[in-house]
Amino acid sequence: MQKILFISSTGGHFNELMQLKSLLKKYDYNIITEKTKASLALKKKYNNKIGYLVYGSRNNMLLYPFKFIYNCFKSLFYYLKFRPDYIITTGAHTAGPMCYIGKFFGSRVVFIETFANINTKTVTGKLVYPVADKFIVQWSSMKELYPKSIDGGWIY
Repeated sequence: MQKILFISSTGGHFNELMQLKSLLKKYDYNIITEKTKASLALKKKYNNKIGYLVYGSRNNMLLYPFKFIYNCFKSLFYYLKFRPDYIITTGAHTAGPMCYIGKFFGSRVVFIETFANINTKTVTGKLVYPVADKFIVQWSSMKELYPKSIDGGWIY
């Protein structure tokens, strides 16, 4: 059975990612998101299938670089633990390093640009676009910004 790693930051990106939860029944999966009060409740639902990264908001720019570096190493740990065939993400910053780690080790990367952006690129989208095996946009207007993308329509 193929292994899929679902990863995203908490909040809206995670909500979008969980629109794909029907895939959880079909594949050996793991989920990674940021550790917050809200996301800790997911441990009951997904048991050992969920992992957490440090909440990486850029609100505190003094701490952000340290959190980002820590999350890069923790992402490597999770990658080596799970060894996924596919990485599926809706962003944001916590997912970028995992996509590059996965690409380096041979996983296929599927990036779904957020529904919230209709005509501007996200930072993570710009960074992951060159390494994504499939780059999916939810608005046809985004095809102009990401010419090699797939218009997948709304995830909701």
